[in-house]
Amino acid sequence: MKKGNGLAIMLVVIGSLLLVGKLGNLFGFLIGLLIPLLVVGLGVLGWRNGNRFIGGILIVIGGFMLLGKLSAVIFWVAAIGLIVFGISLLARNMRRV
Repeated sequence: MKKGNGLAIMLVVIGSLLLVGKLGNLFGFLIGLLIPLLVVGLGVLGWRNGNRFIGGILIVIGGFMLLGKLSAVIFWVAAIGLIVFGISLLARNMRRV
């Protein structure tokens, strides 16, 4: 493979993943998670190769993309955590009496 082909192949793969992401609900959701993970992965790769500025920017952008995609999951985990914490406080107060 020639030197300039790596970027071209990466762009084709990312564009294909973006288009495939529109095909179905579950499949689209999984591809929607894959794209931010790829951005974070490219950021980590850039960070490790010494380009900390671009790597850091890609990690932050990918993190915000993931935060947007996983906001519903984060909400449910936080709500369940609050309920469990409240029940444990009630149980602890009941034992003291």
